[in-house]
Amino acid sequence: MDVDRILPTDEAHDLLDLATELADRELAPRAAGFEERAEFPRDVLRTLGRAGLLGLPYAEEHGGAAQPYEVYLQVLEILASRWLAVAEAVSVHTLSCYPLAQFGTDAQRKLLPDMIGGELLGAYCLSEPQGGSDAASLTTRAVRDGDDYVVTGTKAWITHARVADFYNIFCRTGGPGPKGISCLLADRGTAGIHPQAAERTMGLHASPVAQVAFDDARVPAERLLGGEGAGFTIAMAALDSGRLGIAACAVGLAQAALDYAVGYARERRQFGRAIIDFQGLGFNLADHATGISAARALMLAAARLRDAGRPYSIEAAKAKLFATDLAMRVTTDAVQVLGGAGYVADHPVERYMREAKVLQIVEGTNQIQRLVISRALARD
Repeated sequence: MDVDRILPTDEAHDLLDLATELADRELAPRAAGFEERAEFPRDVLRTLGRAGLLGLPYAEEHGGAAQPYEVYLQVLEILASRWLAVAEAVSVHTLSCYPLAQFGTDAQRKLLPDMIGGELLGAYCLSEPQGGSDAASLTTRAVRDGDDYVVTGTKAWITHARVADFYNIFCRTGGPGPKGISCLLADRGTAGIHPQAAERTMGLHASPVAQVAFDDARVPAERLLGGEGAGFTIAMAALDSGRLGIAACAVGLAQAALDYAVGYARERRQFGRAIIDFQGLGFNLADHATGISAARALMLAAARLRDAGRPYSIEAAKAKLFATDLAMRVTTDAVQVLGGAGYVADHPVERYMREAKVLQIVEGTNQIQRLVISRALARD
């Protein structure tokens, strides 16, 4: 379904047109095959980078497009409606560029153009096997040794673990708690960094997710971002933006599932009429169309707060919570609309349903989003 969008500039309209063209040409025809083969589409990420779509929210001086976050999120939504794995890769890569762009020195930021341009792909190493939601208790440690930090520990659920060119490593350089955490930027070829075998995931088969082991990995001290003890602040600031990225992915996926279900329901006939004319089904689709519009509005409202330099973390949590829960409902009901046909891989809705689940987990589970929101209510 075409979405009637109000955008701030003609340039933004052109960017969305470009994203739609690339998504229809480069993403949609490849999605099913790459997912079936569990093959990561690295060339697609390069194409998007060379088209300027990986650096939309970053400054022009670093190779970005200096676009408002609301424009970037709508591009992400378009990509997700054609192929979620690619949209999620863009979201994770944008998240991986954030620590350097926001907290790096001028000398460190010389790396940004290749990162933002898609020639270098990023990974964001925060979660650990025994610590996901409780990020302040991470145990990966970095000890200063001369001009280097020596990193030991294991990170878990790392998107791009086996294909990344650089890693943001959140590690403990000080005592317990959030103030002891720092952020290091490491190159792929760093000795002692060992990506493990890819996880066998429910969905997003084209997205390589794995643990990353650090075995006395030596990272130059000049790659410390923001100073010792700034890591937790960096991580939380990045996740606020990342949650909006996942909300955009959820809206795009939900829209794709709804569009497919509506198209099927118009064509499928039972008892002499199209099944969309039965109120039990038609009203369900109407509720989902309304929910998608509401999720999109919530996401963009939070993005506009971010663009205005106003606090937006609570609104980002609301958008991520609402949009991803909605995507799970819409994709589940899309399978039901197709009936038995929805349960087979001849139609994409079974893949959409499997993919939607992870969106309720990544960038902070939805239980954590509820905790963030409820704590804000208690403070207020």
